[in-house]
Amino acid sequence: MITARIGSDGAVFLLAPVRGLLSEVVPAITALDQYRPDWVGLGLSPEEMQGLVDYFVLAEAEPVVPLSPTETSEVRGLTRFGEVRVPNPTFVEVLRWARGRGVSAEPLDPSDERSASLFAEHIGYVELVRRTVRERRVSRNPPTPSTPDEFALEWDRRVSPGRGSRGLANARDRHLALEVARRRTGRSRTAVIVDRERFDSVRTLLAGGVPATMGEA
Repeated sequence: MITARIGSDGAVFLLAPVRGLLSEVVPAITALDQYRPDWVGLGLSPEEMQGLVDYFVLAEAEPVVPLSPTETSEVRGLTRFGEVRVPNPTFVEVLRWARGRGVSAEPLDPSDERSASLFAEHIGYVELVRRTVRERRVSRNPPTPSTPDEFALEWDRRVSPGRGSRGLANARDRHLALEVARRRTGRSRTAVIVDRERFDSVRTLLAGGVPATMGEA
């Protein structure tokens, strides 16, 4: 899991675990315990976060999660580094951690409706076809790097290298950074959790030209 303290006072703590990998949970929770944020923001839409709370954090039994062929291939590729769970176990456990400590946890990504609009704005027909082809190709031949960190980055590069896909990802990350700025009013210590492949973009946007120190957890 890669992390960054952003700002000269480290008032924003960015954590980026590899999506799905169970071994990322303990480092993330340990880092939050040590940092003791006033609130936690997650790279999830409001609907995604509510679903995790309703069906995984509060539920007595977890439901079966259907996976697309691409998601199944990603999980299989990642299992060479350890146990993998769906949905992302780090997000689920961070939500449990926040509830147990009375810390506010808030979604930072666009709503599902806004995300659909952004998709339509950035992904035209040609890009949609290319994305589908790339997803099928990577499903048949997933990357085989030596670390889970490299796996997450390579998977993202293979699936979404097109201009439209990059524009969509940038729009989502800009929304997240603006939400952090808006919600931080009157709050001194903020933790933000995103998937590993979003780390560089989100760090740059949150820093806004302020140097950030990086670390591995």
